[in-house]
Amino acid sequence: MLFPTTLVGSYPQPEWLIDRKKLADRFPPRVRATELWRVPEPYLAEAQNDATVLAIRAQERAGLDIVTDGEIRRESYSNRFATALEGVDIDNPGSALDRSGHPNPVPRIVGKIRRKHAVEVDDLRFLKRYTSRKTKITVPGPFTMSQQAQNDFYKSPEEAAMDYAAAVNEEIRDLFAAGADVVQIDEPYMQARPEPARQYGLKALNRALEGLKGATAVHICFGYAAIIHARPSGYSFLAELAGSPVQQVSIETAQSNLDTSVLTKLQGKKIMVGCIDLSDMKVETPQRVADRLRKALKHVKPEDLIVAPDCGMKYLPREVADAKMRAMVEGAKILRKEYGDKG
Repeated sequence: MLFPTTLVGSYPQPEWLIDRKKLADRFPPRVRATELWRVPEPYLAEAQNDATVLAIRAQERAGLDIVTDGEIRRESYSNRFATALEGVDIDNPGSALDRSGHPNPVPRIVGKIRRKHAVEVDDLRFLKRYTSRKTKITVPGPFTMSQQAQNDFYKSPEEAAMDYAAAVNEEIRDLFAAGADVVQIDEPYMQARPEPARQYGLKALNRALEGLKGATAVHICFGYAAIIHARPSGYSFLAELAGSPVQQVSIETAQSNLDTSVLTKLQGKKIMVGCIDLSDMKVETPQRVADRLRKALKHVKPEDLIVAPDCGMKYLPREVADAKMRAMVEGAKILRKEYGDKG
């Protein structure tokens, strides 16, 4: 099927599950932020399961082809995995600058980074239990995690990133073994910090992908629209991914009004085109979605285009997220008719 639809990863968590005002009033947590949950610990896992089912059903009702777990159990896209690793002290956190330039509490690296156990495999199994559609699950990237930590152990940031990469590689192997159709690596800090990304970030990403058999994606973005408001018109790190074995590259084009000609430098990759503006609470028309995708189709083969929002939908009101997902699906249908694929 042409123009398959999916989320970048997250779907809005219900107000009864998490304090959304507290969530929105702070930068995404890098250490654990259990104070955000409204449900007491003895009942939290069950509540997260119930909310995950709601997220799955919302995606199915909207008509998405590839479904995620909505990242419902996470306080942020990265902290659940990053704080589960050996070698980090989360009880005595360090500090690092966020991509906005503000200091944020982060895991403090005090020993060799290792994966102690699978972190998201049970989440994937739960997702597969509740949907018959194709599934995708996301993991934070090694470069991004190395930028979201205080290094008190390694001689260089590159050494830390490479051990993060080994941990990510182990996790992805287990996710594919458990039946994931797509595993997406989130690497927003490659855009935020392009110079170190060129020095060792791409090397770390390639190590995370080493020897994998399955569909892999990498998400590069400008940050959550609810937190990072300014958008450049072009990526500072994107074409470099042509040299990576990753099969899909997720970009945002809607809020940034991206010059999509850069996509010619990623020939051979499938491009997950962000066509939903998450800074605007007004819901796009299907035709507007199709128009945004047509800009990318000037430079991407139809069979290589995947339809998605710009970034995670975590900070949107649920009713807005649902309506935008429906618009996205209908926009994809317009293009399928134009290209002779009825889906």
